Amino acid sequence: MGKSFFKYRIAGLVSLMLVVNISSPSLSLSPPVASKLAQSNSKTAIDWLNQGLQAIQVGRVQDAIAAFKQATKLDPALAPAYYNLGLAFRQTGQLQPSADAFYRATQADPKFAPAFANLGGALLEGNNLKLANDYLQRSLELDPKLGFAHYNLGLLREQQRDCERAIASFKKAIEYSKNAPEPPYHMGMCYLHQGKLDQARGAFNQAVKINPKYPEAYYNLGSIWFSQSKLQEALEAFRKSAEANSNYPNAYYGAGLVFMQLQQYGDAVQVLQFAKDLYNAQKNPQWAKNAEQLLQQAQNLNYQPR
Repeated sequence: MGKSFFKYRIAGLVSLMLVVNISSPSLSLSPPVASKLAQSNSKTAIDWLNQGLQAIQVGRVQDAIAAFKQATKLDPALAPAYYNLGLAFRQTGQLQPSADAFYRATQADPKFAPAFANLGGALLEGNNLKLANDYLQRSLELDPKLGFAHYNLGLLREQQRDCERAIASFKKAIEYSKNAPEPPYHMGMCYLHQGKLDQARGAFNQAVKINPKYPEAYYNLGSIWFSQSKLQEALEAFRKSAEANSNYPNAYYGAGLVFMQLQQYGDAVQVLQFAKDLYNAQKNPQWAKNAEQLLQQAQNLNYQPR
């Protein structure tokens, strides 16, 4: 049974990142593409904006950034150009330019709720909690049903260890963003911190129902089952975690713990070796050391007569 764990390996690396905007970058907030914007050869700001949107749709992010910048030069009051510029910067990991662009969008249109929400998210990721809270609250004043603003506010409260208020925000995010798996996942993390395992399990199950390839949610389900000595359920959850992301080392480490409990030491050696190698490759020395220690125990027990 243990060896079948490895049939779930899939190619590719899925990186784990803090999600700021849980909805896909929405292009509907920008002016629609017009069929004939101008009869002359010179491009208007709207032309450049639409060109940037088309570039985003085919994955040419740098071209999109250049186009959005040109749009803002031609029309410094064009809020959707700044907003989409912020989304594009965020997509390339440029946090400060992203925050600057969202700020310019809020200045160009003081009632642009998603710009305030994304600005708050960028500031949250930059650990500026006070300003992040101010902008997130402003976005919700403008649009109380903006799901990802509630989500970002939940993340902020989770970071402040205010689990009750974080859970309230995540519940609002779930209400208004029903197809986003992140709010129930983080709600589950809050329940875990509170020791409410049944509620946590329910929230993680809700997350994987929305996104069946959510390795962290499966891992936490496995951890709950393991803590309750439900070893087969735990092993199945860790298997699904590895299936969702074959390069997620916690899944293999968790499976190793289960195999140790089941006294299936050969299987434990396999998955713990894989976990250790992944931790090392991902420059996580502390957990690589933990995996190495458990691996040595498994190897010693595997060679003992039973």
